[in-house]
Amino acid sequence: MYDELKYWYLRDHKLFRALSFSQIRQLCIITGFKKAVKGEIIQFASSEAPRIFLLKKGALKIVSLDEDGNETIKDIIQKGDLFGELSLESDQDVNEYAKVLSDEVSICSFLMSDFENLLLRNPSLALSYTKFVSLKIRRVKNSYANLVNKDAKTRLYQFLNDWAERDGVKRGDGVVLENYLTQTDIAQIICTSRQTATLLLNEMEKQGIIIYGRKEIAISDVSRLATHK
Repeated sequence: MYDELKYWYLRDHKLFRALSFSQIRQLCIITGFKKAVKGEIIQFASSEAPRIFLLKKGALKIVSLDEDGNETIKDIIQKGDLFGELSLESDQDVNEYAKVLSDEVSICSFLMSDFENLLLRNPSLALSYTKFVSLKIRRVKNSYANLVNKDAKTRLYQFLNDWAERDGVKRGDGVVLENYLTQTDIAQIICTSRQTATLLLNEMEKQGIIIYGRKEIAISDVSRLATHK
């Protein structure tokens, strides 16, 4: 059963579209598969057998710990994203892990050594992987540029706009997001205090841009987020 699940998960992912039926079947042999529930921690850094992970369902946050044990959100991982040792180099000094945000997640994973061998045997897959990682790096660079050049309000609008584009579900004239983030999470992502994030979200509600709830965020008109400068 798991082999069939892995096959369909991999076949539907754009990274593996260049592979043939038999190649994907072979890939299933080296692929791990697991499910995890909200709040569960998934270790991927500083392990003896580094892995690359593919999130098929749900949402995660990548968290790093400083020397004092304080958490910082580095990234939000959504359906279709890769995470783990994407550079194909294990960094034993990084103290990071993934934490499940949604009610449930489904994850495929590869040993880094197996995935490297797969890339060597399949140049088309290696090219697709390079493009995939390059897009991810570009997204991270854009996020850092926003932190440096834009104020907290603009960063919040940009974050909600990006979230809506990637994960939003149309409902009537607007878009609805499953809200798996706390206001503290949102504050960390846009690098501001929780109090500031709360004030900004309340302001957006008063302006009729969003309806903020614990379970979902309804956005009446996404274009109002995109045009905010």
